Amino acid sequence: MSLTQEIRACRLCADRFAATATAHTPRPVVWFRPSARILIAGQAPGARVHDSGRPFTDPSGDRLRAWLGLDEETFYDRDRIAIVPMGFCFPGYDAKGADIPPPKLCRETWHDQVMTALGEVDLILPVGLHAIRYHLGVKTALTETVRNWRDWRDHAPRVFPLPHPSWRNTGWLKKNPWFEAELLPELRVCLRASLKDLP
Repeated sequence: MSLTQEIRACRLCADRFAATATAHTPRPVVWFRPSARILIAGQAPGARVHDSGRPFTDPSGDRLRAWLGLDEETFYDRDRIAIVPMGFCFPGYDAKGADIPPPKLCRETWHDQVMTALGEVDLILPVGLHAIRYHLGVKTALTETVRNWRDWRDHAPRVFPLPHPSWRNTGWLKKNPWFEAELLPELRVCLRASLKDLP
């Protein structure tokens, strides 16, 4: 059984998900191939992605693709772009309707194996604080980490930490106009260069 098949068959969090307000069953959303050289590292699927089985099929995905300047065909090309969330399943909502964080068990079980399978990537885009802290190994706040994006862009692989593209972060974007004015144009240049070099 391949690694992607193993992850799709994972039911480690079945009891945890059954106890949430959504009382759903696991449905790991796996979207990568070892040939990919660009890694989009998300947080966890939302309810719409849980239903579709395809990452970022929601307004957050629309905003993320706009940030990156990518059409859907390119964004979903698994041979070139891997989309690997910190939790492969929708974690559910709590009793107040708030998002539950991705369970650490998923990361601890699968992520080192996935990163080994991917091997060398050219560009890593950690989206949201959980992904940023895993891939950068930092504990700083989101704004501080993203504001210091220039510290990471010249690493190998290059890393561009991003806030989550959720509508909940619209206020953050208004308070931090440098993100769209400075970081995104540079990110698009690097992204186009990486895609150009891929078959």
